[in-house]
Amino acid sequence: MYGKCASMTDARRVFDHMPDRNMDSWHLMINGYANNNLGDEGLQLFEQMRQLGLKATEVTFLAVLSACASADAVEEGFLHFESMKNEYGINPQMQHYLGVIDVLGKSGFVNEIEEYIEKLPFAPTVEIWDALRNYARIHGDIDLEDCAEELKVALDPSKSVASKIPTPLPKKYSAISMLEGKSRIPEFRNPTLYRDDEKLKAMSKAVSYVPDTRYVLHDIDQEAKEQALLYHSERLAIAYGLISTPARTPLRIIKNLRVCGDCHNAMKIMSRIVGRELIVRDNKRFHHFKDGSCSCGDYW
Repeated sequence: MYGKCASMTDARRVFDHMPDRNMDSWHLMINGYANNNLGDEGLQLFEQMRQLGLKATEVTFLAVLSACASADAVEEGFLHFESMKNEYGINPQMQHYLGVIDVLGKSGFVNEIEEYIEKLPFAPTVEIWDALRNYARIHGDIDLEDCAEELKVALDPSKSVASKIPTPLPKKYSAISMLEGKSRIPEFRNPTLYRDDEKLKAMSKAVSYVPDTRYVLHDIDQEAKEQALLYHSERLAIAYGLISTPARTPLRIIKNLRVCGDCHNAMKIMSRIVGRELIVRDNKRFHHFKDGSCSCGDYW
């Protein structure tokens, strides 16, 4: 619970005071550190686990690879992957190979991912090509992104429409953001623009915020696309939080969909403008926005 609320100090306090710990306890802590961009602490905990004589499992190494990705520990990630096979006799599964791709991708080694895929002991799957496509997009390699997308669609044609055709989301997947505070959690679905959001928009542009309208899939003009970005539920939640909570206190936002790249950039700038920590949980991970940067390192 504490890990999912981005409070790893409290999580560690509970962990340290447990009278008995099973492997699930260690896995939760290592994954919690990794998900909150504290990969180094997760790797230190894994070493502590080894020193106690506990035997790592397949699940343990998934957590360790996640921690390596969070800490940009590429060399260490490969060492752990090899030790899994040679020292522990564990045969890597698909998720372990994807974990190695995450280690490379989050550290910016996109071309190395392509080389790694060529050496896989099995034919690349949809998940493999999708991972390459995502990291190519993040790092701006458009040609590689398109190539990976074509290979993914060749394996599963149903994947071709999800990110390309500009259609509204089905109603059951409507974007929802919730603001935690004052013992209640209001939801934000309505595209009503708060005045504070307009104020933030003006202030953000003053500090070099440029709307990224690639994330607006509707066929409308440029100005309408910029306006549409302001209606995203996480921005409305932040605007309401700013006018309803004490200054300088953190805001905690829960979103049911993946935060878009434009909102991610905007929230980094907002955190610097208002001098607050913005903690946003989307369907991928936690994002701790503080002083103009995010804990995810722009990889999510």
